[in-house]
Amino acid sequence: MRDHKGQKLGRFAQKACLAGCLAVFLSACTQTVSAPQQPETQAVDPMLESMYAAVQDGEETIPAVDVSKMDPRNVRQVVNYSTSHATGTIVVDPHARFLYLVMEGDKAMRYGVGVAKAGLEFSGAADIERKARWPGWVPTPGMIEREPDRYGPLSGGLEGGIENPLGARALYLYQGGHDTLYRIHGTNEAWSIGQSVSSGCIRLLNQDIIDLHSRVPEGSRVVVLSADESGKGEF
Repeated sequence: MRDHKGQKLGRFAQKACLAGCLAVFLSACTQTVSAPQQPETQAVDPMLESMYAAVQDGEETIPAVDVSKMDPRNVRQVVNYSTSHATGTIVVDPHARFLYLVMEGDKAMRYGVGVAKAGLEFSGAADIERKARWPGWVPTPGMIEREPDRYGPLSGGLEGGIENPLGARALYLYQGGHDTLYRIHGTNEAWSIGQSVSSGCIRLLNQDIIDLHSRVPEGSRVVVLSADESGKGEF
């Protein structure tokens, strides 16, 4: 016959053991379901953040660019640049995916750009004979012919605005007084900068095209470099 005191001690020990095991189990569950530790966020230059912050432009709001995801080479910046082209000339290097605005003293403002898909490139020189804010857009006959399902419904044109493919600003390229149908324009698609994706035009981030648009007057010269000329001006 067991001692009542011994039975009580036995039951107490069992409860203590169960409580201890339960605590270990709950602790293990908590560790299992807790969110994994996130990597420390990299510091972003406040000046860079300000350069690509959201912009209220008339009735349109241009979203901020996530500069932490930008390739540093595509950030708008002044670089050393030697060229025979006059100050104020826009030099497009589609092979390096850069646009340069020639400045005095062997300097240029450099912008990262998205360029045309192979076979749709603009080449040679042109003049900017028109500048526009929040331009309307009409697909070219060639675009409609290549992708009728995509561009056919838009043949009547699209009003300017944040959803418009030409973005916040556009510079229209003319040769001999005739519209080439090529543009230098803005885009909200930050991923496309540095890529070969467009139907022939040169695209910049909206924040960058606003900056370029403010710097160049109508009549400015635009020169597009060949593959042989690519990368030779910057030093």
